[in-house]
Amino acid sequence: MTRPRLLVTGFGPFPGMQANPTGALVRRLAALPHLALALGEAPRGLVLRTAYACLDEALAPALAEGPRAVLMLGVAGRSRGIRVEARAANRGSRLYPDASGRVSSRLALDPDGPAARRAGSMAREAAILLRRRGLPVRLSRDAGRYLCNASYYRALAAPAPVLFLHVPRPPRHGARAWEDALVAGFAEVARLLVRRAENRERAATSGLRCGSGSG
Repeated sequence: MTRPRLLVTGFGPFPGMQANPTGALVRRLAALPHLALALGEAPRGLVLRTAYACLDEALAPALAEGPRAVLMLGVAGRSRGIRVEARAANRGSRLYPDASGRVSSRLALDPDGPAARRAGSMAREAAILLRRRGLPVRLSRDAGRYLCNASYYRALAAPAPVLFLHVPRPPRHGARAWEDALVAGFAEVARLLVRRAENRERAATSGLRCGSGSG
């Protein structure tokens, strides 16, 4: 199985959000010719059911393929701009049911996991990049207690650069232009993640070469 260079994920509809914009964003990014050209292959797009079961049924197998980088998208209905999530907390919620009516079975997503997992400096770099494109953006340290946080926490355990972006609801007027701007900005974030992955791989290879010559 070929190791994907980039995995891009989004979500389907859920209670209160019958038309989730991230599904369309994922499909457009996966089909973007200049992004495929820059990466050397088309990104793998994955639209997840907004259900806790999707973490094991769909997200885990996709992560097991070993993508070099992962860009995750979710919608934050009350946000006025893009939120670059700097961390995911090891916490669920029994207050908000998923699209199947199920709530998180436990308050700790992983009883043996750390209290939080972090994206590191990539979050700030992505926020700067998107701000330079004129997009409204802010850093966030709270990805919520719903599927966005749960999926991000799961993905951040992977040995790859991972970043989660929350988008607001589409505007009532100019939705196509809004989507175009997000696709262009998120494509740059995707390239940032892949560059970071390539830098890590080069550093690891260099370290192995140096180590093999020591002693």
